[in-house]
Amino acid sequence: MSDNLPKILDCTIRDGGLVNNWDFSEEFVRNLYEGLNEAGVDYMEIGYKNSPKLLKGADEAGPWRFLNDDFLKKVIPQKLNTKLSALVDIGRVDENDILPRSESMLDLIRVACYARDVDKAIRLVEIFHERGYETTLNIMALSNVMENELTEALEQIKDCPVDVVYIVDSFGSLNNSEIEYFIEKFKKLLPNKKLGIHAHNNMQLAFSNTLLAAEKGVAYLDSSVYGMGRAAGNCNTELLVANLKNPKYKLRPVLDIIERFMVEMRENWEWGYNIPYMITGTLDEHPRTAMALRGSADKDKYVDFYDQLTLPEVSPQAKK
Repeated sequence: MSDNLPKILDCTIRDGGLVNNWDFSEEFVRNLYEGLNEAGVDYMEIGYKNSPKLLKGADEAGPWRFLNDDFLKKVIPQKLNTKLSALVDIGRVDENDILPRSESMLDLIRVACYARDVDKAIRLVEIFHERGYETTLNIMALSNVMENELTEALEQIKDCPVDVVYIVDSFGSLNNSEIEYFIEKFKKLLPNKKLGIHAHNNMQLAFSNTLLAAEKGVAYLDSSVYGMGRAAGNCNTELLVANLKNPKYKLRPVLDIIERFMVEMRENWEWGYNIPYMITGTLDEHPRTAMALRGSADKDKYVDFYDQLTLPEVSPQAKK
């Protein structure tokens, strides 16, 4: 019976790292892993497995941005029931940097791509699959993909060995009916694949969209503790643990992590729903402009920000 229940994949470290440049202490990551394991969470995404030589600013980011296998063994000296995941981006990972699963702490490698790059993602999936990993393919920014482009991408994915294909609401702009539409389309074109969902919270719909997906048979549910993630953040792990009908999930260990570590984190780093992120979500735009606003002296000038994004005669230069 448990095999048919949805699985929670917590991405606090990987997605939350976009908030603080992956500046998490080893103590926190170790405690988070132990807490998630005690809570019954199925997977913990412990960072990116991209290659530092392929990205600028590698020296400035925390170690969770470019996971090193030896470092990971030091941080997690003993694997527990919760499996470990990492994500790679197309064009940012050297396949030669990925050890066989038998030599790695990782169980799952997820490949993120845009619909136009599905062919490149499939090639990576095939390589990681051959090396023994569980795999997912995460199609980002679905709200901006043309219908025919998505159909073509899913047709390519249909016969590849990937285990799970993800519906990703990158801009936090999708509502329940739109999520349901994507689920039905993915099911129709990928009848032999499991599905996953990764929802952002710009419109405060991440939790309801994720619950809907679970009800519709989506097997993998992304979340993060306290909602920590880029900009408006993600569906909250504590909400899923508390509401999914699975006797193995326990809320108390997640609350303990929030109380001991994350309340203070949120005083230092901002994430979660606010008006600028709501505006970009409403307009189906990447939150980078809102993130820039929140880092400026005008962070609460909501009307000016809205006008800059919606009125062609208004620009940041014109306002000066």
